[in-house]
Amino acid sequence: MVKIKIDNIEVEVAEGSVLMEVIRDMGIDVPSMCYLKDEEHFTSCMVCVVKERKSGKIMPSCSMEAAEGMDIISSDEDVMEARKSALELLLSEHVGDCEAPCQITCPAHMDIPLMNRLLAEGKFHEALVVVKKDIALPSVLGRICPAPCEGACRRKSIDEPVSICLLKRYAGDHDLEADASWKPEVASDTGKKVSIIGAGPAGLAAAYHLALQGHRCRLIDRNNIAGGSLCKEVSEEELPASVLQQEIDQIAAVGVEFSLGSAVNLAEFKKLQKSSDALVVATGKGESGIAEWGLPMHPKGVEADGNTYRVGETNVFVVGSALKPSKLAIRVLGQGKESAFSVDQFLKEQPVKGEPRLFNSRFGKLVPAEYGEYLKESVEGSRLEPAQKGDGLTAEQVMEEAARCLHCDCRDLKSCRLRLYSDAYAADQKRFKSEERQLCTKQVQHDEMIYEPSKCIKCGICVRLTARHKEDFGFTFIGRGFDVVVGIPFNESTAAGLKKVALKVADACPTGAISRKVENK
Repeated sequence: MVKIKIDNIEVEVAEGSVLMEVIRDMGIDVPSMCYLKDEEHFTSCMVCVVKERKSGKIMPSCSMEAAEGMDIISSDEDVMEARKSALELLLSEHVGDCEAPCQITCPAHMDIPLMNRLLAEGKFHEALVVVKKDIALPSVLGRICPAPCEGACRRKSIDEPVSICLLKRYAGDHDLEADASWKPEVASDTGKKVSIIGAGPAGLAAAYHLALQGHRCRLIDRNNIAGGSLCKEVSEEELPASVLQQEIDQIAAVGVEFSLGSAVNLAEFKKLQKSSDALVVATGKGESGIAEWGLPMHPKGVEADGNTYRVGETNVFVVGSALKPSKLAIRVLGQGKESAFSVDQFLKEQPVKGEPRLFNSRFGKLVPAEYGEYLKESVEGSRLEPAQKGDGLTAEQVMEEAARCLHCDCRDLKSCRLRLYSDAYAADQKRFKSEERQLCTKQVQHDEMIYEPSKCIKCGICVRLTARHKEDFGFTFIGRGFDVVVGIPFNESTAAGLKKVALKVADACPTGAISRKVENK
């Protein structure tokens, strides 16, 4: 046994213990991309570095053994900066998207690729659940949204974008046409009162998402019907009033109270601000009374934080065209959803930061040489359109159209260590960016896993695992120096290379370069 110090705490451990394991056993997080317990260390990522106090040297903890008298600093400014630089070097060669371009472009940040995959499998209800996590009015938006997401769809560069808007519409309509529409689970009553002034798309969205968190929401609108600009600026032909009303009824079903035909003057505004735990202003454009409420104004609307929508340090939040005029219902609806995060944080006395956003790796447009690679996970065929303008797609068309999705998003979106650590250390993907990037390829021959070499950071985990489990071929390093790649030797396929431990390797990969074909949704 030897005595060492970790962050000025003396511990006694077995001589030769791996320093990383010692530190982790103390409950201190040490990031790593290439370390695998019970496997020989590889020391390739350099993300696990710590500092030796006496010398000031930065050292990889995965390959250091505990020795008598060691005095280790697990984290300080130097260590954090070294880890960040190591991550940025890994990112410089990592060619892959975390979230798909369509999802990033969607103002509501909906998980479009997952919706597409579920619809392609005929799982219409499951697709609706995904949609309504971010969009409170899918049938409405499916009819009137100009679909900025389709402009970012990578399928567009090959032939035509996926009909995302019509697919979303089908998910919503399928639910509206059911004998009993789906009601999402509502959290336990918090007792917190939230007043929302304005029952347009922004206000409806804010109320819906806040009600799901268990808050008592009341929508107040001077008009006798809810809907705001959706009623005034959209024709019956584009958006039948019955569709709008059905989705408003669904919002009421999660516990939102409506007070319609109620104008709010200065006295009423002050009363609401005092009696409510939080007040959301979603009055839309052209609300003349808002200037009289004593809120800080600028030429385009109310002054509020652009990320949290909060007005100063008050309990007032402003969204939609009351903040800044917008013609896009999806944009103000997205703001309504985002503001719900801020209001919920405020009501729970947490730091008000708004909707959390993780680090997002992006590599830009596909080049023609990559079209065929992405089509491996898709189907050939042109974009499907309804028989008549204004109609939706049939169930069969929906499944066929959804299958055109290229699966641009990462399969390991929630568990990718490169993403999680890059977020934690605020890594900059462009810091060491090279002039030319590696081409994306997809090896899909295996029944259970997919290998995307452009995402590989050469951590060596797959090489060590396939060697230990005695795969006939397995993974190995091919080439030398900067040109080294990980692959199956002798140009064998992944199907031939991994016959024993494909899923074990996929689960151990830290980046999503090797992933299960069937995701754990």
